Amino acid sequence: MSKQSGLGDYLYIGGYDASGDIGSVNRIGGGPTALDVTAINKAAMERIGGLRDGGIDYTAFFNPALGGTHAKLAALPTTDVLMTYVRGATLGGPVANCIAKQLNHDGTRGDDGAFTFAGSTQSSAGSGLEWCEGLTAGRRTDTTATNGATVDLLTGPTAFGLQAYLHVFALTGTSVTVTIEHSADGLSWSALTGAAFTAVTAAPASQRIQTSRTQTVQRYVRAITTGTFTNAQFAVSAARNSVGTTF
Repeated sequence: MSKQSGLGDYLYIGGYDASGDIGSVNRIGGGPTALDVTAINKAAMERIGGLRDGGIDYTAFFNPALGGTHAKLAALPTTDVLMTYVRGATLGGPVANCIAKQLNHDGTRGDDGAFTFAGSTQSSAGSGLEWCEGLTAGRRTDTTATNGATVDLLTGPTAFGLQAYLHVFALTGTSVTVTIEHSADGLSWSALTGAAFTAVTAAPASQRIQTSRTQTVQRYVRAITTGTFTNAQFAVSAARNSVGTTF
């Protein structure tokens, strides 16, 4: 794969596509805290991994439209929100997810007249920031129950489970249920145990799920929809664990 720019990216916040009002994504960071455990008989630092952390920070343009990005972000909810950065919106492409608290939405009026807002988030659900693979190419629209396109994870199977994230941007109908299936050969499919999102009855909505820590995940995966609807707009991404993982 050749090197890429950051053109054509997206930022989703709790089932809302804020991409059109975002000027920049200033930080996509996370990982375990490095704990200093250096003993007195060592000649160099010793560190072990501590608690996982993460966050996604942004700069937004001022758009006061009713129900728009400013109204969503200025509310500063005290509950968790799902922050999702989509790099390039391609099937199987990199997607960063973080269940986080929105800390601020600070406005700045520049000398040149520009009016922007800076926001930061910090993970709060114990999982930190996770880099995933897109099971949809950015936003996907289904008008009926659909078997999604195949994503090749390139290796497999693994035996350490999977985490997955869902945004539902719009829904016309009674409900939509998004489920992840897996396959050893890309031809014969079965439901991945523990990888069914709760049925969504209204949008916007967002969810994070995880399978058991010993769940086998095959090489090929796909997102399917079932339910009673005529329009479901959503995005799904997932992270398959290559080693034992604890959250």
